[in-house]
Amino acid sequence: MDFALSEAQQAIREQAHALAGRFDDAYWRGCDADHRFPWEFYQVFADAGWLGIAIPQELGGAGLGISEAALLLEEVAASGAAMNGATALHLTIFGLNPVVRHGSDELRRRILPEAAAGRLHVAFGVTEPDAGSDTPSITTRAERRGDDWIVRGKKVWTSKAKEASKVLLLARTTPLAECTRRTDGMTLFLANLDPKYVTIREIDKLGRNAVDSNEVFYDDLPVDTRDVVGEVGRGFYHLLDGLNPERILIAAEALGTGKAALRRATAYAKERIVFGRPIGQNQGISFPLADSYAKLSAAELMIRKAGWLYDHGQPCGAEANMAKYLAAEWGFETADRALQTHGGFGYAKEFDVERYWREVRVMRIAPVTQEMVLNFLAQHELGLPRSY
Repeated sequence: MDFALSEAQQAIREQAHALAGRFDDAYWRGCDADHRFPWEFYQVFADAGWLGIAIPQELGGAGLGISEAALLLEEVAASGAAMNGATALHLTIFGLNPVVRHGSDELRRRILPEAAAGRLHVAFGVTEPDAGSDTPSITTRAERRGDDWIVRGKKVWTSKAKEASKVLLLARTTPLAECTRRTDGMTLFLANLDPKYVTIREIDKLGRNAVDSNEVFYDDLPVDTRDVVGEVGRGFYHLLDGLNPERILIAAEALGTGKAALRRATAYAKERIVFGRPIGQNQGISFPLADSYAKLSAAELMIRKAGWLYDHGQPCGAEANMAKYLAAEWGFETADRALQTHGGFGYAKEFDVERYWREVRVMRIAPVTQEMVLNFLAQHELGLPRSY
C-alpha cells in the first residue's frame, strides 16, 4: 500500500476543498438553524460530477473508488460543512453502491446516470425501531403479487426521505422462522417513495438539522419486480456493499469534522490572550490539542487502509469498523476539546465549535454503535464467544 496520494487523488482533495470553500460557516449555521437542506451546496457538487464519484463511467459517473470518495467527503466535512454537508452527498455514494454491484443492467442504466447527475435523490431504509443493529429481526415485509412486491412496515432514521423520490429498502420476503440462517430471506428494493402509500414524519434531533431524519411508514407500497436489487432473499449480503463503504465514509467525515474543530481551536489558542499571553502557550491547552492531532492522524491511516482493501476486492469488515470506531471516538474528543479551548465562547453558536460537537457526536452511535463494533471485533478478530 502506497501512503502517498496519487496525482488524481490530490486533485480530488483540492477540488473538493475549493468547492466546499464557497460555503462558509455562516451558511452552515443558517442551514442548521433553519432546518434547510443545503440545495446550493448540493447543486455545486452535482454540477461538478462528484455525486457519481463511485458510479461507473459508462453510467455517468467518475468510475473511482471508495478511497477517493472518502477523500472527497473528508474535505467537505473539514471545510466546516461537517455532517450537514457530508450527509447531503454521501447517501448517493454509499447508498447506491449495492445497485452498482448487484443491480440488473436495466436497473443500473435507468437509475445510476440520473443519480450521478444529481437529479435523483435516494434515501436508505434499513433501520427499524424494534430491530436496530439486529438487522435480521426486521419486520417490514414484502409479498409477491403478480408483477409487483407489496411492502408493509416501518423504518426509522431514514435520512433525506423528505427530499428523496426513491429509497433503498430492505424487507423480509421469507419469514425469519423459515430461514436456515438469520441473515437469509431479506431482499433489497429500490422503491418509490410514493406518498399514496408512504408516510414520512421528521424526527426532531440534536444536530445535523439541515438534513432530515425520519420515521417512514409503508402501507402496501407496490414495488415493480424490475426494482429488486440483486437476488431475492440475499438482500442482506448485497447490503454489505453499502454498509462497509458507509462505515469508511462516515469515518472520513468524522475525521474531517475533527480536523475542522482542531483548526478552529488551534487558531483560537493562538489569538486568545489571557494573563498577558496566548492561551495556547499553556500546556493545559496545547497538550490536548497535540494529542488530538496525533489521534486523528492515526485514524486517517485506518481509513486509508479500509478504503484500499475495499477497492481491491479484499475483506475489509474489521478495518471498516475500526476506521469508524477510531474516527468517531477521536473526532468527537477533538470537538469536545475545541469547545473546552474556547471556554464560554465554545457554547456560543457564532463560534461554530458547538455545531461541530453536535454533529460529530452522532458518529459514535450511527451507522452502528461503538459497542457493536467492539462486539464484532471481539467475536470475529479475537475469536471470543459471541456476547449477544
